[in-house]
Amino acid sequence: MVKKTTIARILILLLSFWAGGAAAQEKAKPMTLEDCLVRAMEKNLGLQVQVRNPELADLAISRAGEKFLPSLQFQYGKRNNRSASFSLIESSSSNSYSYGTSVSQLLPTGGILQASLSTGMTDTNTKFQTINPYFSSSLVFSFNQPLLRNFGLNISRREILIAQNNREISDQTYKKAVIETVYAVEEAYWNLVFSIENLKVMQKSLRLADDFLERNRKELAIGMIAPIEVLTAESEAASRRADILQAEVLVKNREDGLRTLLNFAAKGDEENLPIVPADVPTVEKREVSMDSALALALAGRPELQSARLDLKNKDIDLTYSRNQLLPELSLQTNYWSPAVSGTQILYQNDDPLSGVIIGTIPGGSSQAMKDAFKFKYKNWSINLTLSVPLNTVFSRAMVSQAKVSLEQARLSADEVQQNIFLEVRNAVRDVENNAKRVEAYRAATKLAEGKLDAEERKAKAGLSTNYTVLLIQRDLAIAQSRELQARIDFVLSQARLDRATGASLERRNIKLQKQEKSA
Repeated sequence: MVKKTTIARILILLLSFWAGGAAAQEKAKPMTLEDCLVRAMEKNLGLQVQVRNPELADLAISRAGEKFLPSLQFQYGKRNNRSASFSLIESSSSNSYSYGTSVSQLLPTGGILQASLSTGMTDTNTKFQTINPYFSSSLVFSFNQPLLRNFGLNISRREILIAQNNREISDQTYKKAVIETVYAVEEAYWNLVFSIENLKVMQKSLRLADDFLERNRKELAIGMIAPIEVLTAESEAASRRADILQAEVLVKNREDGLRTLLNFAAKGDEENLPIVPADVPTVEKREVSMDSALALALAGRPELQSARLDLKNKDIDLTYSRNQLLPELSLQTNYWSPAVSGTQILYQNDDPLSGVIIGTIPGGSSQAMKDAFKFKYKNWSINLTLSVPLNTVFSRAMVSQAKVSLEQARLSADEVQQNIFLEVRNAVRDVENNAKRVEAYRAATKLAEGKLDAEERKAKAGLSTNYTVLLIQRDLAIAQSRELQARIDFVLSQARLDRATGASLERRNIKLQKQEKSA
């Protein structure tokens, strides 16, 4: 009857344990590393911030290109003069107005092409006028081209070229942020795996200590061992329970770290489910050549690409600074067509000096406008203007500053490349070293297992002490933990190598969607 009751209790405990484990699994959120990476690419807040930088760079290109958009100007004015007259032929009053429009276009060579049309009317009481009121119209085409300073495609498009390079820099910066996020997720994921598996190792070690303690208690009850042996086993079991408490906190902390990278919401049952890694660290040796890794880093590291683009910007600034030292030699050409119309005043004997008006022939502004467009009166001019500002003769500070900035950018690029090479070399060595560590700790774990088994058999035969068995149990747990840590270190060293060579995205088959760039 006692045996049946005991068996029933055991079955109930097993069923309850299985039900509790199943419920825990239902409440857990199993995720592979790939699942975590996919979510990080979509939800990580740091990447959401960085992805705005290329958009801002596109807007900067558009803003820089706006200088080549046509400029429209409109003008209107009205004037009314009243003054004392000291002559019979002077006007004492006049009314006038004028209006016009012009369009100007900056050319890639640095020149400005402008077309303007203006018209106006003047009504005066001046004597001996033959047309009053009269309308004037003028159609003007002008072209102003600098020939030394501010001449050239690269000079006029300087802001656009720099903005385009900055757009590429923002792309490389975003790529670097993605690479760093990929590594951060991998590191957080595998550290969480280690914490969970290490907790299992500690729990197994505690079970061994509890079993050993229970056996000691039984042996004490029949007088086979001294009470001090039981106290030693109890102390060891308590110490291992304390280690488990610390390991459980570490699991929670690392789970929260991964949860933050994946941007799980602070509220919501589904979002707050515990993350259970579904992948295990596998040791797959990968042949890595130092030369190929360095070559891959030269082509793939975004920091190096950004440094090279910054070097281009500094070179553009130096070219512009040298151009600004040149004298201002400009070519101005004008071609214009003036025209006049209005109310014609008829004098006696066609003599305005007689002052006798016998009639008028009404006229408006349309005829002046027509004559202007017909180029009835053609005029042109061409001028060359040379200006030599003294500050460009005696001061070379702007060019010197640009040269220093260019040299600084070149040294910075060299330093970036130097640091990348150091990082790649260290990463290659870490991969090779960690592979060997895994093999060594694997052998150490097997030896520790065999040593514990042998020591337990010796203890049963009375040839060993309980204290020795407990120490070897702890050694086994340490060996298992070190082997697990070596596996994690190997996987992470491969991830660091991918980060060092800039191959993380290709290795993980992550493709960045390039946005449309401004022309």
